[in-house]
Amino acid sequence: MEQETKIQVLVAGAEHEVYVDTILQTIADAAKVRGTGIAKRTHEYLATKMKEAKAVIALSGDRFAGFSYIETWGNKQYVTTSGLIVHPDFRGLGVAKKIKDMTFSLARTRWPHAKIFSLTSGAAVMKMNTELGYQPVTFADLTDDEAFWRGCEGCVNVDVLHRTGRKYCICTAMLYDPEEHLPAKIPEEVIERIKQLDEK
Repeated sequence: MEQETKIQVLVAGAEHEVYVDTILQTIADAAKVRGTGIAKRTHEYLATKMKEAKAVIALSGDRFAGFSYIETWGNKQYVTTSGLIVHPDFRGLGVAKKIKDMTFSLARTRWPHAKIFSLTSGAAVMKMNTELGYQPVTFADLTDDEAFWRGCEGCVNVDVLHRTGRKYCICTAMLYDPEEHLPAKIPEEVIERIKQLDEK
């Protein structure tokens, strides 16, 4: 368990782009193992998330341990923390929870009035969401932003979504309405960086 103490969870920056291909491969491998669909993302897409301070990376020394990123929808009224992945070598060490806490805090810090939602079929993610104060909701309570729903097109279960007129699917919809405290602290220098990015 001493390995856990060496894992750093950081708000990603441009310097972390070197890990993007490893992240994409880890996500693809995990989707194969689980037999679930996953929204396809490009190298440029994840690199941009890092540059915009909309991603969280976990590193053990210079080894990739985990990742997640943030997306905004419906004119920033809704936020999702997406693409949570932990490298197989670092599973079972609580890395996912630390990443989830950091992305959640980052989202709350940047968009304090946005509703944060999650669409997941994973029991572990549902448990983490519940601990953070998310509630299960219907799909009607989520964003109607077409760009968000297009992300489901790469999933093996998308036929269910189409068949039900986007009312149900295999995933559970969960929503956090922003009135709560933050589980992880965003460092001052990251807040400064965000302010500069937001002013551009």
